[in-house]
Amino acid sequence: MKHFCTRLLAQVALSAMILGAPAAFAETPDDQLVIATSLAQVLSLDPHQATEAKANEIMANLYDRLISVGPGGEVLPQLAQSWDIDDKGITFHLRDAEFASGNAVTSADVVYSITRLLKLDQAAAANLKRVGYNSGNVEKLVTAPDEKTVRIDLSGETTSELLLYRLAMVIASVVDSEEVKANEVNGDWGNGWLRTNSAGSGPFTLDRWTPNEIVILEANDDYVGGEPKMRRVIVRHVPESQVERLMLERGDVDIANALTASDLATFNDKEGFAIQRVPTGGFYVLAMNAGKEPLSNPKVREAIAYGIDYKGMETAIMGPYGRARTVPVPENFKHAIPSPDWQLNVEKAKSLLAEAGYPDGFSLTLKTIAQTPRIDLATAMQASLGEIGIEVKIQQGNGSDIIAAHRARDFDLLMPQTGAYMPNVLGSMEQFSSNPDNSKEANNAGNFVWRSAWDIPELTALTAKASLEPDAKKRGEIYVEMQELFVKQKPAVLPLFERYEPIVQSTRVQNYVGHPSQTTRLEGVTKTAAE
Repeated sequence: MKHFCTRLLAQVALSAMILGAPAAFAETPDDQLVIATSLAQVLSLDPHQATEAKANEIMANLYDRLISVGPGGEVLPQLAQSWDIDDKGITFHLRDAEFASGNAVTSADVVYSITRLLKLDQAAAANLKRVGYNSGNVEKLVTAPDEKTVRIDLSGETTSELLLYRLAMVIASVVDSEEVKANEVNGDWGNGWLRTNSAGSGPFTLDRWTPNEIVILEANDDYVGGEPKMRRVIVRHVPESQVERLMLERGDVDIANALTASDLATFNDKEGFAIQRVPTGGFYVLAMNAGKEPLSNPKVREAIAYGIDYKGMETAIMGPYGRARTVPVPENFKHAIPSPDWQLNVEKAKSLLAEAGYPDGFSLTLKTIAQTPRIDLATAMQASLGEIGIEVKIQQGNGSDIIAAHRARDFDLLMPQTGAYMPNVLGSMEQFSSNPDNSKEANNAGNFVWRSAWDIPELTALTAKASLEPDAKKRGEIYVEMQELFVKQKPAVLPLFERYEPIVQSTRVQNYVGHPSQTTRLEGVTKTAAE
């Protein structure tokens, strides 16, 4: 197969550079982009399974979707060169393209991919399941009239406009059905293989992934959009901020995006470096397990909301990573309401705890991934809640441990992060406001609210109503109502800070533009020659 051959000499040289590089000043090669970040949350590279931000950024360069969304929120063609919308659905017309294997991209691959997403029924399927697409109806609603045409009928629970944004997500990536089927084992839809291999038509292919160490992408020379400018992209796991800063300063990496606020500040106005602060539309969140006492009590959750020093944490920890915001909609989005008066108020918090029957407080465990800035937030949260009588024990872990605990409802408090799949209230808030079946038997680990066992039938119904409302003015009114009801119900998924992605890059790097949904494409990135 093309692009899967072993480049032995290059690999030996590359391994020496990556794993055995001495602490000396060196410029990265002109045709390679080297990124330092945290890979702690990258648990799979199967686009129909993985949902974490860093995994999305990698998979967005391995796979194309029917359509994509640009940094400004505009819907753009990708594998579909055009589409027609009618009152019953969307018809997509495919461009001529090939997978990295050399197989042609056909409508059958698109149908297989969406079917696979829903049949696997992993966390990635949640965004289509939430609007009525499921393993039972997908083969009826997603069809291929001919080899270059895909028809997706509406489920009855969304509009075409909102469906487009879901189809632009990485979860809707189109995989090479022949390659995946050839690697299927015991009916797993090829998941065991695709977790660590790629079968896409994107600008790069997966050469190597070693968890919590490195990801290496190789250029797809036959990419339909043109040969990528970088021959190779190397993503290195560098969770220690000071190490990452030093590597960037001495030229060992081109881009760093897991720096603490203090390390990042050292690059302000520093010659040879540029800083991007990318709004994600998402949030850093305090998830409370409403299935456990005392967190099942709304007064306890409200006490916690008043027991957090948001402004202090914003100043001391968040800096470029975020700003205090306790409604899960960025404050500059149309129809966003102001944050409630939740702020550090020790006396009010203690009074609420007493009303709830806990005048002497209680103990909880807070689980968090050991990653910037969450571990610092957890420590500050421990001190802040201690002032109101809640003893917090911090349990750090790697991505697989903490994410598994979250999905299994095995936590008291947990600190996840979210993003937005479209630039409006519904795109950022839906994961906070929809939980169709809160029962344990539903096992809906892909649903953000379900993980916190927070039962919200009224808010869920209102969210579904917004998804179906075709009139923009009426939809805006529902958006306001959703936010107000969210606050009124004392959320178990409490947004803390509107999330930004700060990125520091060498000015050698050109055409790297951070994407709000962390799906930055790299085929157009170039580098000036090393001096």
